[in-house]
Amino acid sequence: MQLRDLVMANRSYRRFKEEKAVGCDTLKELVDLGRLSASGSNIQPLKYIISADREKNSRIFSHLAWAGYLKNWPGPAEGERPAGYIIILCDTDIAKSPGCDHGIAAQSIMLGAVEKGLGGCIIGSVNREELRRTLGIPGRYDILLVLALGYPAEEVVLENANQDGDIKYWRDNKGVHHVPKRGLKDVIVMEAIAER
Repeated sequence: MQLRDLVMANRSYRRFKEEKAVGCDTLKELVDLGRLSASGSNIQPLKYIISADREKNSRIFSHLAWAGYLKNWPGPAEGERPAGYIIILCDTDIAKSPGCDHGIAAQSIMLGAVEKGLGGCIIGSVNREELRRTLGIPGRYDILLVLALGYPAEEVVLENANQDGDIKYWRDNKGVHHVPKRGLKDVIVMEAIAER
């Protein structure tokens, strides 16, 4: 796949084929992509927790919120839940703030997941203190993001945002997840003209 194809295929999937396992070796390969990604001042404060264990996955799942725009949807049902997780942490003994490192690492990991035929969702809406307690995460680690991963069990399509600028994603009556995107002309604020 070309990079544009990977980016287009890298959507927020929220329903998965839970019975299809994602192995720890695969999760480690994905974390390695995060590890190799750029880091501000090369400080590298990110650490990771991985899980491909059904019981541990269930404990992680219970502390996540899914799809804020889908008000009547509590998240994926049993059988459609992620088969693996990567939790991105900041080691505060190395740096008090990760800057934007976790966003860079998360995107690298997700693009790698797409390349392997997986899909996922970057989740920032996490009950961090409960997740910390549940997994016994030491206090020196700030929980930044949870990446939910698995083999997609839903179709996600991109479409142009309406004239009114509404960008709320939605599901149609067939369960297809629609994601409106602003146009290129709408996101470039100033265009410099190259000198000749």
